Amino acid sequence: MPNRTESAEDRLIARHFRPLAKNPGALGLVDDAAVIAPPAGCDVVLTTDGVIAGVHVFPEDAPGDVARKALRMNLSDLAAKGATPLGFLISLALPGSIDDGWLAAFATGLGADAERYGCPLLGGDTDRTPGPLSVSIAAFGAVPNGKMVRRATAKAGDRIVVSGTIGDAALGVLLRRDQSLAKRWRLSDAMSTHLRERYLLPQPRNALACAVLQNASAAIDVSDGLAGDLAKLCRASGVAAEIDVARVPLSDAVRAAIAADPAILETALSGGDDYEIVATLPTDKLATFNAAARAAGVAVSEIGRIAVGEGARFVRDGKALHFAQPSYSHF
Repeated sequence: MPNRTESAEDRLIARHFRPLAKNPGALGLVDDAAVIAPPAGCDVVLTTDGVIAGVHVFPEDAPGDVARKALRMNLSDLAAKGATPLGFLISLALPGSIDDGWLAAFATGLGADAERYGCPLLGGDTDRTPGPLSVSIAAFGAVPNGKMVRRATAKAGDRIVVSGTIGDAALGVLLRRDQSLAKRWRLSDAMSTHLRERYLLPQPRNALACAVLQNASAAIDVSDGLAGDLAKLCRASGVAAEIDVARVPLSDAVRAAIAADPAILETALSGGDDYEIVATLPTDKLATFNAAARAAGVAVSEIGRIAVGEGARFVRDGKALHFAQPSYSHF
């Protein structure tokens, strides 16, 4: 029988989220806060990000995928800082349409990724909202004292590398909104599936975090588009970047779309939700970094150099590209 001294919210938390709180510092989710001790000699790295239905995810997306995307967005930030995950807090604003079955599936997806990435639930908050579903996560990681990889430390002469492929998620959003684009872009069924899945479920490069920590002079995760996020890194570091567009890694699906509609190149380079890592490396660290990336099973590509000056310059066939909207922005 239910404990009548517990609120409905207490029972919801106990049923769906207490099983995920396996770190002793979570205190079984029965306290007002959690407590964690970073490993000896380490700093705590903090980041937060979230999703809102209709903005970052589609309202009809599966609840487990919504949970995984929200957590993976934060894991991507930790990876770009060279941090090892320690845990996370979650705040949920739930509309009245969310039922117990939805929450069970959400918690199952969340728990699976918490296990997969070694990032346990530490606590959070649940509320009702008259608006759309909102999931906000704050994640914590650890790096050796003073070693967090920042945006502001790139140096002229550094090489620029990026993980994975660029532009898949931005095209995946367009395809979700208009399925006829698959025919216009001459995509196979496998290509269409690839683009939609890359938008729906990011692949955070946490396996690359150690290589970033040990070799990168600066790094940032690519969440608002390669062009925009690289420009942010350049502003923070007070440097310029020159990117050879021909060397930017693109999937077969994105290449097919660009071949059918060359204007799509701008979307691929400036659209959001890639959740890859762009890093700058001293030349003498490049081979070591590439070897570590291969050992981690993460593809990386050298795409340009850091120079004296300001701004990120994307060059194709000797000509600089100019973007109408160089970065995804909510505002």
